Amino acid sequence: MKLSFLIYYYFPYGGQQRDFLRIAKECIKRGNEVDVYAIRWQGEVPEGLNLIPVPVKAITRTRLYIKYTAWMESTIRKSAGSTVVGFNKMPLLDIYFAADPCFAEKAHTQRRFYYKLTPRYRHFSKYENAVFGKGSNTHSLILSPQQRLAFEKYYPDCCERLHEQPPGVSLDRKVESRDVLARQQFRDEYGINTDELLLLQIGSGFKIKGVDRTLHAIASLPDELLSRTKFMLVGQDKSTGVVRLAKRLGIADRLLIFGGRDDIPQFLAGADLLIHPAYVESAGYVLLEATIAGLPVLTTATCGYSFHVERARSGQVCPSPFKQSDLNQNLAYMLKSLQDEAWSRNGLKYGKNEDLYSMPEVAAELIEKLALNN
Repeated sequence: MKLSFLIYYYFPYGGQQRDFLRIAKECIKRGNEVDVYAIRWQGEVPEGLNLIPVPVKAITRTRLYIKYTAWMESTIRKSAGSTVVGFNKMPLLDIYFAADPCFAEKAHTQRRFYYKLTPRYRHFSKYENAVFGKGSNTHSLILSPQQRLAFEKYYPDCCERLHEQPPGVSLDRKVESRDVLARQQFRDEYGINTDELLLLQIGSGFKIKGVDRTLHAIASLPDELLSRTKFMLVGQDKSTGVVRLAKRLGIADRLLIFGGRDDIPQFLAGADLLIHPAYVESAGYVLLEATIAGLPVLTTATCGYSFHVERARSGQVCPSPFKQSDLNQNLAYMLKSLQDEAWSRNGLKYGKNEDLYSMPEVAAELIEKLALNN
């Protein structure tokens, strides 16, 4: 089959981008022809993937996306017979992979009333409606029950076009047990003492991932805990604001920041607790990666995969609506209780007993099925 994959930007360390690439590779493996249309691409282009740069420029993001859509509309007309699979919400799509949360829900619950008067709101509302709204024929591959509830609430006509997918955690994240030697080697490399507690947060896009919430929670720790706690932040984003806030809270000496990288399993092995208090997250693979690596997790209910943490009993989930005091209390409790609770053992068991790895294969098979009916 001929498939056209649409994604605005590709870089190696985003969850959306990782899902896109793994599905594209699986589709190629199954003998399909895959063209990818991107405004910007960082990193290597896999063998068999036909990358087509989209030559559009604009001052604002919304204008850039409008130009991208216009260019794609002209291109798609010339390539009849191709099934269009999008990884960003936009018109033209036969299939949408829902890497992003419901925009309508976010606009209604996390923005002030005047946000709906802005050009940004009008643009993203229109593009989301093109995928989920009444009259659309686009099928959507969703990642969590949380997404289904949101999309069905704001777009009730889309119910039959939603297809829930299993997680797609990479099998190389699965371990039999916590590696004591790898833990010690990692901590030696970065000067983490035996009696120190290493708090870890992983994710590109520091604002949406709730790094500010994490810093406030660390600053709230009792002196005895704070003096033993170090915080590693890993992700692709500008760190100026993070450093500024850490300094203002008096915890800059507790903070180490790393860019996006490929050796995440070493960080998971060396840490004591993963914290991920995202404002909103469609999935949150890092929650599962930490869980199956035996690393306890502290997260928020607004993360799509937070239900896995609850189901696995691999950590704590702060309820919605979010309260900073809940995160503060849970962080202090978890850091004091790491030796007493079974979070690590429960997570390792969950990783061995649940299907958390098959998303690329399931998604590729569904794309082929939907393409046949297109």
